[in-house]
Amino acid sequence: MYHSQCKDRVALPVGLPPGPKIPALLQTLLIGFWPRRFQDYCVRHYGDCFTTWIPRLPPFVHFSNPEAIRTVFEADGDQVHAANRPLNLVLGENSLLILQGERHARDRRLLGAALHGERMRRYCEMMIAETDRAIDGWPLGRPFQIYPEMQQITLNVMMRAVFGDDPGPGLGQLRERLRELLTIAAGTVWMVPWLRTIGGRFSLLARIRQARRMVDELLVELLRRRRHNGTKGHEDILSLFIEAANENCCDLSEQEICDEMVTLLVAGHETTAAALAWTITRVHEYGEVLAAVKKELDEVLAAGEPEQSKLESLRYLDATVRETLRLNPVVPDVGRLVSRPISIGGYELPAGVIVIPSIDLTHRNPETWPEPAKFRPERFLERRPGPYEFFPFGGGIRRCIGMSFALFETKVVLARVLSRCDLRLAPGYRPRIKRRAITMAPSRGAPAVMDRRRPIYNGGTTLAS
Repeated sequence: MYHSQCKDRVALPVGLPPGPKIPALLQTLLIGFWPRRFQDYCVRHYGDCFTTWIPRLPPFVHFSNPEAIRTVFEADGDQVHAANRPLNLVLGENSLLILQGERHARDRRLLGAALHGERMRRYCEMMIAETDRAIDGWPLGRPFQIYPEMQQITLNVMMRAVFGDDPGPGLGQLRERLRELLTIAAGTVWMVPWLRTIGGRFSLLARIRQARRMVDELLVELLRRRRHNGTKGHEDILSLFIEAANENCCDLSEQEICDEMVTLLVAGHETTAAALAWTITRVHEYGEVLAAVKKELDEVLAAGEPEQSKLESLRYLDATVRETLRLNPVVPDVGRLVSRPISIGGYELPAGVIVIPSIDLTHRNPETWPEPAKFRPERFLERRPGPYEFFPFGGGIRRCIGMSFALFETKVVLARVLSRCDLRLAPGYRPRIKRRAITMAPSRGAPAVMDRRRPIYNGGTTLAS
């Protein structure tokens, strides 16, 4: 059907779209370190459908045409599967991002009950408190990194959302072990099978497995304590997940529950932190956007808390977040493994290839987005794009289950930061894309300077200048 890879140059099998004829190892480096530049090169030379290679892996066929994206997302589950296998090292074999078929559908239903939109109102106050705690510790008048601060906020929010406010001992240790796991997994080398084993017992694979074992030990302790004490009266995600499993007669193992909780903790805070860092960076690059956002915050919130009902009125803030996710999607693409031959974009693709609906390229397709390089939030006030034109959280039956939670948290934290802080980007800083495993974050941690911090009073903040 196709062969894996010739040693020096790529030879495309019959039927696949064209692609760069450079060594697969070089393509791997370009994808890892200059992903946007490399994909833009491919689009210029081969159009909106092209093939790339990584040594010892199947060919990757990229699409950025909305109709082709529709075909991928609407394909039968037995025809295309999620191609997230490398993530099992960090998230586990029982992660929602890894599972297929009925088990995927089952866990999605169970987690959906815990992440229902109505429950987010209960998280709003906690999100504000964590943001205020971070803001109060930021230095005045000297540069600090926005991205790590957003990671701290979103990790604390997810820890409290998953385990509640009183989970018992061990939570602090778990937080540190998660940070260690994510630090080890922040690079891209471990995602290439033949690279992750270099070094034997000191390899990245060994280090990731050891870090994950330490996380699991602490998670099992928390899980057993929660089951022993009972879940009644608890509104945290772990308790709701256990209750939903019991109500549906699902006998979940400890490892199954641990894997899903790690998935929520890791995916639920890393991606949101990057989205926040990108949005804060973007609005401070464009003074007119920053002024419009602050004006809306002042008018709608009127020195009060960003409650859910008020957040829904922050239309320009919402448009700004979405425009950021258009220009800087946190996850640049999603992968699907073809299990039965399928026709996509005029190509008959054989089983075994990996199709890539490119979020980044689709979001910058000039046929869909006029002046695609321009940061203009107003475009989301003028029209509502279709699900195959704008899909920062993926699509189809595998669309991110935490999408509503992530968007809600992004707007709560952003509203609080921009209401309380006068920020500016650090002198000379120009944001660049830096790959962190599967996510794209702003380079150098997005350094900024805070010139003024507004105090909290009577439960609110003063927005007057």
